[in-house]
Amino acid sequence: QVQLVESGGGLVQPGGSLRLSCAASGTIFSIGAMGWYRRAPGKQRELVAKITSGVVTTYVDSVKGRFTISRGNAKNTVDLQMNSLQPEDTALYYCNAERVMTSWGTSAYWGQGTQVTVSS
Repeated sequence: QVQLVESGGGLVQPGGSLRLSCAASGTIFSIGAMGWYRRAPGKQRELVAKITSGVVTTYVDSVKGRFTISRGNAKNTVDLQMNSLQPEDTALYYCNAERVMTSWGTSAYWGQGTQVTVSS
């Protein structure tokens, strides 16, 4: 069974930084892209950043220049460094892993979410 475990959320003042981490566990043969999504109160879930197995990155315009996504050497971890955080970044952040290949087949998986609150 595959699990995505997130950590690193919390409360931070505007202009501050947080680092989110996500680790995939289980008997995994390979993982395609990994990414971070967020859902703010009253809004739909949106893609924040994504990184492929070939380390090609994609960011939503609102976080470009402030957030950096990276993957570990083993390719089963993904981090999101968030700098210059603003109140509008407040949301529940979810880790996602695409095309996770196991002995059971290939599927996508989601973490349970970690709360990021930016407030003074």
